[in-house]
Amino acid sequence: MAGILSFLVAKGFNDMEDREQARTMSLLAAAVAKDAEHPGLMVLVNGLQSLIEYWADRPGDALFYAQRGAALSSSLSGTVGLWLLGLEARAAAVMGDEETVRTANLAAVERRESVELEDLDELGGLLTYSPEKQAYYAVEAEALLGHGNADLSAQAELAVRGFSDRENPHWAFGDLAGAQCNQALVLLHSGEVDGAAQAIRPVLELPPTFRNNGIVMSAQRVRHALMTSNARTATVARELREEIAVYAPRRPALPAATQR
Repeated sequence: MAGILSFLVAKGFNDMEDREQARTMSLLAAAVAKDAEHPGLMVLVNGLQSLIEYWADRPGDALFYAQRGAALSSSLSGTVGLWLLGLEARAAAVMGDEETVRTANLAAVERRESVELEDLDELGGLLTYSPEKQAYYAVEAEALLGHGNADLSAQAELAVRGFSDRENPHWAFGDLAGAQCNQALVLLHSGEVDGAAQAIRPVLELPPTFRNNGIVMSAQRVRHALMTSNARTATVARELREEIAVYAPRRPALPAATQR
């Protein structure tokens, strides 16, 4: 229980953009997991460490932790190993490593077929990796590689739908916003600027208090893609780019003195 609590606290610090505290708490969670000799929890913490570095824009470190956790998960039957593969694919995509993206995503698809829920999965929430989140991660990796076509657009739409039902126990507003930004990216890469503008509109209309670092970074990726799009001079592209440029994040949840 101490390991799970440390994991959740570390995740909270990361959500509040206090990377230093998040890293410190993740090390504590890792130590507890090791002392408890709980492989699933050890892998879960590696996933969190990868997540922290991914949103800190340190894809090399994110890939390192993801691959370390994925290697440790080979004997596990639950979903935590699939999460590590998804994290590996996303980090590799930022680095432009298409081969690793393909290998990791294919492995995740194959392992999903033989998943048997373990103790962490039974606890649910952040401790399990749903098919909805797996679809979201897979699309994000492809979008980060700059891909866009009809099939991927359909996958992006399904990923958004997966998080559109607030009654779904796996629903999370951050994952929904991320999926919508990914859909916008895929549509941009497909040359559909109007569709991209429509896809990201719900994200841009989120109240500032909901705009965490991950959501803001995801929106900014769309802005960067607009700057290099063949349609960058179109009115809708220019207006959307300008709107995202002033997309303000939420205020820090911690007092200024605790922010680093």
